[in-house]
Amino acid sequence: MGEELTYETKNGWKSADEAQKKDIFAFSEDYIQYLNKGKTERLACSEAVRLAERAGFCDISKKDRLKAGDKVYLVNRAKSVYLAVIGEDDIQEGIRFVIAHIDSPRMDLKQNPLYEDCDMTLFKTHYYGGIKKYQWTALPLALAGVVYTKDGKKMDVRIGDQLGDPVFCITDLLPHLADAQMQKKATQIIEGESLNILIGSIPDADSEKNEFKMAILKILNEKYGMVEEDFVSAELEAFPAAPACDVGFDRSMVGGYGQDDRVCAYTALKAILDTKACKKTSVCVLVDKEEIGSMGNTGMRSAFFEFATATLIEKTTGSYHELMLKKTFRNSQCLSSDVSAAVDPNYADVNEKRNAAFLGRGIVITKYTGARGKSGTSDANAEFVYQIRKLFCENNVVWQSGELGKVDAGGGGTIAQYVANLDVDVLDCGVALLSMHSPFEIASKLDVYMAYQAYYAFYAQ
Repeated sequence: MGEELTYETKNGWKSADEAQKKDIFAFSEDYIQYLNKGKTERLACSEAVRLAERAGFCDISKKDRLKAGDKVYLVNRAKSVYLAVIGEDDIQEGIRFVIAHIDSPRMDLKQNPLYEDCDMTLFKTHYYGGIKKYQWTALPLALAGVVYTKDGKKMDVRIGDQLGDPVFCITDLLPHLADAQMQKKATQIIEGESLNILIGSIPDADSEKNEFKMAILKILNEKYGMVEEDFVSAELEAFPAAPACDVGFDRSMVGGYGQDDRVCAYTALKAILDTKACKKTSVCVLVDKEEIGSMGNTGMRSAFFEFATATLIEKTTGSYHELMLKKTFRNSQCLSSDVSAAVDPNYADVNEKRNAAFLGRGIVITKYTGARGKSGTSDANAEFVYQIRKLFCENNVVWQSGELGKVDAGGGGTIAQYVANLDVDVLDCGVALLSMHSPFEIASKLDVYMAYQAYYAFYAQ
């Protein structure tokens, strides 16, 4: 009998030569800059557009017709962006999509957030996405977003994560008085309505009542022209103020907020920006609202994706009808660029290691996600998985296969299911993280670089 052949992933650092390590570290420097500039979906979208325009992309509205080699983008309500490089083939022969999301768990200010209590001023919040609430206390926070004032003026807000800025925080209870608190379940240690952000403590000398609240309102009026009612027409988000940075003595990892899923967004974006001529039209889509089910008109379940693709069809062929869109989708392929969970040696028992992802072993192919009996997954077909596996091997992309935890241990969904419902072949393919959904997530620099190489190979094939 011949020797038994087994599939075993290996750490990618072992095979990386000095030249490749140099490329990996240089790529991660730019990635860290993107993380620091794009800490909300609006900021990530605007930074993506800035980088796209620098790479020669233009707003599609400036083009009446599109031809092979053209580079265009469409922005959806300042929170999503669709970028395309037009290929040589008829677009109805299919598009190669890489789709990632740029929203991350955070604290959203409520519509009437401002109040005072115990000689302090605070903001009420409503947390966004799946978080462990206790991780967000005693942590420096920044604020960013937009406010539309009563006279219709748009004010951009960003404070707390720039050098010299003040920060904000959600306080926690001292351990000396926390006996009752520590007896609670982890989900109840911090209640959702207790995630209130401390923002000030000096009273307004001219006010006879609500003097602490009035002091903050004066500051906001002077800086942004705001009155209290303007919070109703505002979108203000609180997020960790600390910058992304290198992790480890060997600087082999990136640590920072929002890597789920801006690690996949940046690598997909960089791949499309570096794509020159391509046979099939290549598209990168960065979307909002994945952390709450891809709902809303800026999420993946919005009709914007179909609208943008239909626009490409009309501008490349000179005509359009619904069957053309359906034919294009049916012939298309998509990598759903979303993160996976890396095995953490401190919590290894939640994984089945033969089918789990590890840091440093490359980009992760996930055939199916979902929970329990694969609920909420697209479950990629074997033919497409083989094609991607072959593509990665031919292009020296370090890759691995992994699931999100043991069967019945939990699970999660991605945008793949919504794209698959449009009759597109889809495979989840992204970077493994430690401490996912926390204020400080960790990725391997090698895996980040391999994600870029994988998406670039997918576009260029």
